[in-house]
Amino acid sequence: MRMLQGMVSLTVVGLAALTLPQTSAHADPVFWTDWLTGTNTGGFTATGTLTTGSATVNVTYNNPQGISFFQNGSGGETDFWTNSSHVRNPARSPYTSSLVSNIPTGTDMIALQFAGNQTLSFSQAIANPVFSYVSLNGNGYAFNQDFDILSFGDGTVRDAGFWGAGTSFKNIVDLGGGNFEYQLLGTGEPHGTIRFTGSFSSVSWRSLSNENWNGFTVGVAGTAAEVFTPEPGSVALFFGAGVAGLSLLKRRRRR
Repeated sequence: MRMLQGMVSLTVVGLAALTLPQTSAHADPVFWTDWLTGTNTGGFTATGTLTTGSATVNVTYNNPQGISFFQNGSGGETDFWTNSSHVRNPARSPYTSSLVSNIPTGTDMIALQFAGNQTLSFSQAIANPVFSYVSLNGNGYAFNQDFDILSFGDGTVRDAGFWGAGTSFKNIVDLGGGNFEYQLLGTGEPHGTIRFTGSFSSVSWRSLSNENWNGFTVGVAGTAAEVFTPEPGSVALFFGAGVAGLSLLKRRRRR
């Protein structure tokens, strides 16, 4: 019933994740997009906000082909982020994991329908975006950036999603010339969350099939400045260690 397939392009704006200290591997709250408005003039455009610890990031989604429907938590909407029993259970949700502690907020979701290109853009660089999906079905997405599958609702380890249980897996395809694509595939009715590591200013992808419908939302660990900038204490620690090392080196040379 539900099918979505596409090529996704993510714009990387920094390599801070590779060069600065990493946070510990434990479940942290994700700041999910609060979708606000949706306009169907000349395709579909939605706006929303990501409110992090110290910043508000404006999110814009554009799909020239249009969509199936849009939910912004305005009331009376179906909560597709529940399990197949229509219950929110963070301990077993398809969308939570050892790195994500909270289910996507409210009923906010964009449901896709048509093949074609679409883009998410952010008013400032964000860190480690997570992409949660509803009813990926037997098809998938082909990304040009690697990702980690954080969770999916298989009905055993994690509860089934709203439309049932399924699995998700990654398949890496060598396109030649040093180019690869990273496919998110699945069986049954995949509902889950993936994460890209790094700093991003936009996410673009192409849905390869007309299928009514398949939903998504996006969240972040924080802005790039919040996540990838060392805290003053860490900088002082590194600086102190460097000074101590130089002093030790000088003492050794004097002997």
